[in-house]
Amino acid sequence: MPGFGDIVQKAFYLGVGLASYAGEKAGGKLAELRSQVQKLADEMVAKGEMNTEEARRFVEDMMRQAQQPQPSSGTPEKTPPSEPRRIEILEEDEESTVKEASTENVDELRDQVLELQEELKRLQRD
Repeated sequence: MPGFGDIVQKAFYLGVGLASYAGEKAGGKLAELRSQVQKLADEMVAKGEMNTEEARRFVEDMMRQAQQPQPSSGTPEKTPPSEPRRIEILEEDEESTVKEASTENVDELRDQVLELQEELKRLQRD
């Protein structure tokens, strides 16, 4: 039966091996991405859509963005609400106040539209 030290050593080697493998995979993906971005930039330079300096900056920016860590996948929009949406019930008094306020607002907007129409007619005559 292996001792505790052997188990710890194997676990350590497993962790190092996994980290090395992940690093190689990531390096390979980044190299592939870099070559694709470079091809795209070369095509854009050939078409005259950007110059060589802009292409170099484009490739560097894309590689920098690819190396940045991605945000966590737990976004609040995807999670369902923990409780139902609250609905406010207005009393009849409150409803009439709201209707009166909206009617006043509509009257003000009509006045503004009329003023703007008159100003437009005046400017067209000038």
